[in-house]
Amino acid sequence: MVNLEELKYRLRSLTVFEDLRNDPVIDSLCAFLFWIGESDSQAEQIEFYSSFVSAIFKSESGHLGRYIESICCDCENVYVKQIGSGHTPNRHIISATKTELQTLQMVAELTKGDLCGSMECRSYLPSFPSGEVDVAASFAHRTENIGKYGYGLYAKNRMFYIDEQSAIVPVKHPDATTLSSLVDYEAERQIVIDNTKALLAGKPAANILLTGDAGTGKSSTVKAVVNELHGEGLRIIEVRKDQLCAIPRILDELANNPLKFILFIDDLSFLKDDDNFNALKAVLEGSVSAKSRNVVIYATSNRRHIIKEKFSDREGDDVHRNETLQELISLSERFGIHITFGKPTKQTYLNIVKHLATEAGISMDDKELELLAERFALSRGGRSARLARQFVDGLISSQNE
Repeated sequence: MVNLEELKYRLRSLTVFEDLRNDPVIDSLCAFLFWIGESDSQAEQIEFYSSFVSAIFKSESGHLGRYIESICCDCENVYVKQIGSGHTPNRHIISATKTELQTLQMVAELTKGDLCGSMECRSYLPSFPSGEVDVAASFAHRTENIGKYGYGLYAKNRMFYIDEQSAIVPVKHPDATTLSSLVDYEAERQIVIDNTKALLAGKPAANILLTGDAGTGKSSTVKAVVNELHGEGLRIIEVRKDQLCAIPRILDELANNPLKFILFIDDLSFLKDDDNFNALKAVLEGSVSAKSRNVVIYATSNRRHIIKEKFSDREGDDVHRNETLQELISLSERFGIHITFGKPTKQTYLNIVKHLATEAGISMDDKELELLAERFALSRGGRSARLARQFVDGLISSQNE
């Protein structure tokens, strides 16, 4: 039988796993353990017990043991942060971690009988699934492979964005594009894959600029690579153009993280006097903060030279206007790798359409499919992977009507 009084104090003394005291399941358990020893009111004890079970049921697994295992492994704490940065925690932290994992194992194995054994309740009380886990073994596995799993919000998510307060926030519904769903441009995608694998292997990796016509799959390629390799420790953070000044701070925040990151800038372009131009230029030119072992910058643009150059920029009385123009168009050259996604040929466009139609389970004669796809492209003024997707989505919608 579990000593509930001892468990109560052990939970209150969590230090390495201090943040778990605010977890809804742990918090409701502590509330129940407090009242079971301090109150003679059975109604209050029943209420707190029910709140605890409700918190379990609301968790993703609905299973106490698996839930405790999950929050322990994902917890961002002093132990995993030191391991992740390549340091060995001192013996006091190691000892505390071991003891607290034992405490959390006790929680993972709790049953209705353990909690309600002394309660004389004639009404129905719900039970809950528990046990079946080895919290310490799972935690050890995660920390031994921390470069693949990470910790905290980075353990639970693969795609992020920067909010208005410049905080890194998980994307709730990330793009699920896969490499297998993309057609043609194999050579271009392979360059991105190889460079990203070099990053994951701890080898020198370059910043990449992907340019080409709209809808050719530049952004989809980056996101598909992340979906393919996130299990190896890859994450992506999207940065808007107006947030480029925050990149040095982001790099500092990620510097000791064991995972590898892509800072993704989509649809990049600048006006001549844009302050964000200088911010990105400083990072790409190799400022101290930019020399990060675990971060690369991938940017997409529909413009070869990124700068929205006007004819008026070629005129005027600037003595060094040629040097000024060269500086503007050379930003793209500061990326280590430049990949161009050319406008798809008719055959490439039709190949994409056929692939997407097959994936969607659309049964149609090839000639009829090609005819309709070409008609759709001509009505939109061109061909692209994006238009192919829109065309096939339209077919799916018409079949469901």
